[in-house]
Amino acid sequence: MDLSDQKHFTAVDYVIFVLLLAASVGIGLYYALSGGRQRTTQEFLMADRNMHCLPVSLSLIASFQSAVAIIGVPAEIYTHGTQYWFIGCAYILGLIIPAHVFIPVLYRLRLSSAYQYLELRFNKAVRICGTLTFIFQTVIYMGLCVYTPAFALNTVTGFELWGAVMATGLVCTMYTTLGGLKAVIWTDVFQTVVMFAGQLAVIVVGVQQTGGVSEVWRKVYEGNHISALDLNPDPTERHTFWTLGVGGVFLMLSLYGVNQAQVQRYLSSRTEKEAVRSCYMVFPSLQLALALSCVMGLVMFARYCGEDHSVKLGTTSRDAMVIYFVMDMLQGLPGLPGLFVACLFSAALSTISSAFNSLATVTMEDLIKPHFPTMTESRATLLSKALATLYGLLCMAMAYLTHLMGDSVLQLALKIFGMVGGPILGLFCLGMFFPWANSTGALAGLGTGLASAFWVGIGSIVTHSSSARPLPPNCRAIVLSDNTTAAIQTALSNITLSRPSGLKRFYSLSYMWYSAFTCFTVILTGLIISFLTGPMKEEDVTPGTVYPLFGKLLCFLPEHLKKKLCCVTPLGQTLSAQQRQPPQHKESNGLAFPQEDGPSQEEIFLEAHRPFMECETTV
Repeated sequence: MDLSDQKHFTAVDYVIFVLLLAASVGIGLYYALSGGRQRTTQEFLMADRNMHCLPVSLSLIASFQSAVAIIGVPAEIYTHGTQYWFIGCAYILGLIIPAHVFIPVLYRLRLSSAYQYLELRFNKAVRICGTLTFIFQTVIYMGLCVYTPAFALNTVTGFELWGAVMATGLVCTMYTTLGGLKAVIWTDVFQTVVMFAGQLAVIVVGVQQTGGVSEVWRKVYEGNHISALDLNPDPTERHTFWTLGVGGVFLMLSLYGVNQAQVQRYLSSRTEKEAVRSCYMVFPSLQLALALSCVMGLVMFARYCGEDHSVKLGTTSRDAMVIYFVMDMLQGLPGLPGLFVACLFSAALSTISSAFNSLATVTMEDLIKPHFPTMTESRATLLSKALATLYGLLCMAMAYLTHLMGDSVLQLALKIFGMVGGPILGLFCLGMFFPWANSTGALAGLGTGLASAFWVGIGSIVTHSSSARPLPPNCRAIVLSDNTTAAIQTALSNITLSRPSGLKRFYSLSYMWYSAFTCFTVILTGLIISFLTGPMKEEDVTPGTVYPLFGKLLCFLPEHLKKKLCCVTPLGQTLSAQQRQPPQHKESNGLAFPQEDGPSQEEIFLEAHRPFMECETTV
């Protein structure tokens, strides 16, 4: 493909791309001018808690399937083979556990922000620390999400890179600010369809131009790009079944269990059943998205046999190969390049808008409302919209930092989720599963988890900064002579002997284990400090905030032993007037429960208990 032809959009491409942006803004305008016109925070931030499971499930997949995944996963498969595909195994537990543990607890407490839970369970300080950690994680990740499609548009059209960043950020900020969560969810539905259509178009054309399915398979197989099940237990191996299938579960839990962007969608559902159903409906969509991205990477390999054409685009980033492949396959087919770039922008806009709305929610509910309890509804709604705009501008600034990073966009994104999302997951698990954990242990655990995460993450960047990129194998099968085989075995033994040791080996921990490592660090540290400073007493735990995990696992024990082990939580006790509010030492006067017609706070807490009754035992 000639470079001068490559940076070229036809008029049809531009029309398709502009239509995508116009449709997204149009949905925002529709919800700004219809219904309650986003005049209340309940409508703007929570969509009036009236969403059906189908749009919520599509929004959940769109929030996760960013442009980072559409660009990063094919580049990963092209470079390293299909081992990454095994992360699909993690999707099973990664969605079942949120559906049956996190959603019931959080939904029945009638929260607006997931971090309100931390104040109910611990105290206000833990809530604020959890909120600030989430904001830090999301703003950094949004910079990556804004930059990736802008880089693609710059590559295929020559459009100014930072102009593309501005266009992405401003369009997204506009419809998020105008239409609130309803606009975000329904644009996600529209953008999910565009995402799948764009990827499918590239795969179909790519397979046809490569010679058909059988030819693609032959080249991929001969090029040793179909990875076998790797059961190597070494945690420093970048991708094995254990790093992806087990470590990936913790990554999924940090995303679909406690991440505000996803929790906010669960809480916007009409009923708890709808929220659980939407979580289950995400599974086939995630598997489809993963399959499309992986197949796209295999078709790329069959087309180029491992050659690196990214330098033709003026960059050494392996992610640029995906853009090169798309323009090579789709040149001469008016409209299809525009469809794929629209696909990338759809993925980016859906993720970014979700983040803007969730950032505005946690800032409003966790940092502002507790200090201004008398703020009027109209002023609170206006401030929420201003916060969404402010975060939009901040994320565009973060895109510049992404430009300076050297990792692939996929690896960089998963590192961010592991380093910051893992400690947040650990904090929620500490509160939900361990009734004796106290607020001092929670704060110490979170601080230790974040410190260890950045220690490993920064150490990994420093020690690997000078390593060379792996070269993909050739498409042709090679029959090796005995001398060649012996030479390869000697080289492999030398590589094994030269593996890093000590701290360098610790820094070599696979980034897929970051979430699990930091989660367990938070839990262990939190429990140790809690027992040293005095574990929380059963009567001090706010009803409805503990999931009786040990009560379910140890249901065969006599009742008096379970009480000694604190496995029987106070969820089922009749609440007195004093118990309806969080314990006084928690400084909870700033917690805003939704004031609406319906069940009383006592009834909500009692309803939250019923599915969590400890299993009956016959002593």
